[in-house]
Amino acid sequence: MSSERKSKVLVVVRVNPESTEIDLEKMINEIKSRLPSEFQLVKSEKVYVAFGLYIPRLYIVMPEEYEGGTSRIEEVIKSVPGVSSIDIEFVTRTEAFSS
Repeated sequence: MSSERKSKVLVVVRVNPESTEIDLEKMINEIKSRLPSEFQLVKSEKVYVAFGLYIPRLYIVMPEEYEGGTSRIEEVIKSVPGVSSIDIEFVTRTEAFSS
């Protein structure tokens, strides 16, 4: 009997808001609600940049074999109001969230 586990990747994304006036919690919740069902937001944190500016850093787990790689994550996040741009900080294979 095969117990092959499907591999997942962890994608760490830095989200750059349009201004300091953006409600980051609301933005993060909107991103989470728009992610495809195969994706899972496992962690979010607010990172201090400078002069009172914080940006969200999101940790998203997705299937390793997902067609298009991280492009779907980028599309979803960029479609959320208040998002200026995003940076994929890194992508790594993980067994922690494999099924």
